[in-house]
Amino acid sequence: MLSLNQQILKRTFDISVSFLVLLILILPLILLLLISRINFGLPGLFIQNRIGKDGKRFKMYKIRTLKGQKHHTIEEIESHQTKWGSWLRKSKLDELPQLLNVLKGDMSLVGPRPDLPGYADQLEGDDRLILKVRPGITGPATLKYKNEDQILRNKNNPQQYNDEVIWPDKVAINKEYILNWTFLKDLKYIYKSVIYFK
Repeated sequence: MLSLNQQILKRTFDISVSFLVLLILILPLILLLLISRINFGLPGLFIQNRIGKDGKRFKMYKIRTLKGQKHHTIEEIESHQTKWGSWLRKSKLDELPQLLNVLKGDMSLVGPRPDLPGYADQLEGDDRLILKVRPGITGPATLKYKNEDQILRNKNNPQQYNDEVIWPDKVAINKEYILNWTFLKDLKYIYKSVIYFK
């Protein structure tokens, strides 16, 4: 687990970087939200319940990429996809509003991705370690499964493959991240995310 000093360092870095990036990208972010509002006929900011630190729910922000209000499964995503939304998801620009979650203290720049209810909040034993830290915008599991939608699309039973293969692997990766955390590793994951998703 992270020591108190490590937690302070991580939180200070999160706040500083998030504030700076939002300051620089505020106008492009507003433009993306307006285009999504026009494209989907719904508010450009999509808000969804996710599981955060200590298993508590919080409202996670994203730029809307799909038609409709709910889109949890691969089938729902594909049936509500548009070219604009597909581009936003592929570029990961839809994640930019989560910098607000970081400033609020719901999330960190790096950490386990916050899951929908029914996954992280159901963990037991040592696996609940991943609930001891703030979830992140990016992280080692996020980078490994950066093409998760594509992986699942090619499976006969996407939900089963996610539950039996991807999800347990993510838990293992995130536990290792927490147990062996260093500030330099966080910097490496942020750098790789910018390179992979730019």
